[in-house]
Amino acid sequence: MNIFMKRASATRALAVLELAPMGDHIPNLLTLTRIALTPLFVAAFWIEMPAGRWLVFALFVVAACTDYADGWIARRRNVESRLGQMLDPIADKLLIASALLMLVYMDDIRGFVIIPALIILAREILVSGMREFLATISVQVPVSSISKFKTVAQVVAIAMLIVAPAIEHVWGWVHRVGILALWAAAALTIYTGFSYAMANLAHVSGEHARPRRKAVEVKDAP
Repeated sequence: MNIFMKRASATRALAVLELAPMGDHIPNLLTLTRIALTPLFVAAFWIEMPAGRWLVFALFVVAACTDYADGWIARRRNVESRLGQMLDPIADKLLIASALLMLVYMDDIRGFVIIPALIILAREILVSGMREFLATISVQVPVSSISKFKTVAQVVAIAMLIVAPAIEHVWGWVHRVGILALWAAAALTIYTGFSYAMANLAHVSGEHARPRRKAVEVKDAP
């Protein structure tokens, strides 16, 4: 009898530990790929131009494409996981922050153009702190369509600034357009950051945690 009970317990344990289909892991693998590409992307900045910049550009584009692909596959297969929800914003911020810092270091972003770069970095730090706090009170924050458009604007601006030195002898306007795109991305960043903060201010201030007092009806004495 004990043998049968042990076998049944082992069968249940195997059922619990059964691995999901390989396809269900693709979104997380893509996110991890984006994280792994970030140090390679940074290192490629020191390769001699123009080949180095084209490599940086290619790595950045591939990493940015994984950002779209992992979310699309996760929704398509309905396999969104907590691990993916945690890793995805981390991977995004690592890529964007690394790119902006390297562009400043390489003098592609200089002078007053550092301001939109700082706005983007500050917003990401602020939102990350708010997300971490809201997670402690089990509040999930959906990503708005404007936030997605903001991310696209950031990626386009950074990609143009990365490749501009490699093609400035042919298309010298690419760097100027990239700067304008960075300012536009910063404006969207301010808007989405403010909207995000206002939408979750009640949770941060603890308003939702306070019990509401019931109105007491006072009747005149007879």
